[in-house]
Amino acid sequence: MYSDVFPDTKIAYGEANMNLWALEGGYQSYLATSPTGTATGFGARLIIIDDLIKNSYEALNDNALEAHYEWFTNTMLSRLEKNGKVIIVMTRWSSKDLAGRVLEQMPKDGYKVRHINMKAYNDGTMLCDDILDFEAFERLKRTMSPEIASANYQQKPIDLEGGLYKVFKTYTELPQFIKIWNYTDTADTGSDYHTSIVFGETHNHQAYILDVIHTQDGMEITEKLESQQLDRFKVNVARIESNNGGEGFMRQVKKIITGQTVLKSFHQSKNKEARIYSNSAWVQENVFYPDDWANRWPSYFQAMKTYQAQGKNKHDDAPDVTTGIAETLNKPRGRA
Repeated sequence: MYSDVFPDTKIAYGEANMNLWALEGGYQSYLATSPTGTATGFGARLIIIDDLIKNSYEALNDNALEAHYEWFTNTMLSRLEKNGKVIIVMTRWSSKDLAGRVLEQMPKDGYKVRHINMKAYNDGTMLCDDILDFEAFERLKRTMSPEIASANYQQKPIDLEGGLYKVFKTYTELPQFIKIWNYTDTADTGSDYHTSIVFGETHNHQAYILDVIHTQDGMEITEKLESQQLDRFKVNVARIESNNGGEGFMRQVKKIITGQTVLKSFHQSKNKEARIYSNSAWVQENVFYPDDWANRWPSYFQAMKTYQAQGKNKHDDAPDVTTGIAETLNKPRGRA
């Protein structure tokens, strides 16, 4: 059929390798490669990247997703010639997949990005009944897990569809507070996040987030950051988990602060995952964020939005400390 439409287009004799071929009158018109392959010595006017992610397990693997983006920026973009174009075709498995990273970052770097999002079902109409009609679509949805169906057919990233937290309440004005709190968990390892949240407690024991530190910087930096945070917001009580060096961290912060914050350390012995899940409903109902929190604390925002109800979560520091807010405000009254 192709030769009927393009009768003058022919593969050059001796240049018909499956992964590297050329048209007559041209030189190496096409190269097929992969993140584990090579593109050394080649330039391109058009790069087409098709479905890098193999399965849902890889979609939830932060290391694999980061490797995809590094391959794209460090290897493939360096092969793109002037005025060249890149086409990325993929199922939106994850908000942190290659398409998601490109949509978020590349316009900031001056690239022109066009997003075409084609859902199988949209506003009562199927995209193409000849390929998939509504009856078959509904049958498939009943058969497979909802997040897989949403990724495959509706272009909804699996990590957002399968996220533990479905609702985040926001505020534009602050109410009166009866106390200003801080909850802190120092980083377990070099790849974990030091997370410190300042929040105001209302008369009906709801929490309004005032400030967040969510960083992988070392303690020599976070000690100063947190001390400034406690003083700036005139925190009444700071609860600091003593696990993972928290006790020593607290002693250093106590030397630096100039305000009247009471620092209390305690050992957190409960299962982290169980704590997060059991308190998730309270968090969604009673924790309020500033309406621009995605811009104020982007790494914390991303960690909360993408934390999976089921699946391998590389980092749980943000949900863990947010859970600490729930535990703080639900403890028996009179205990700090």
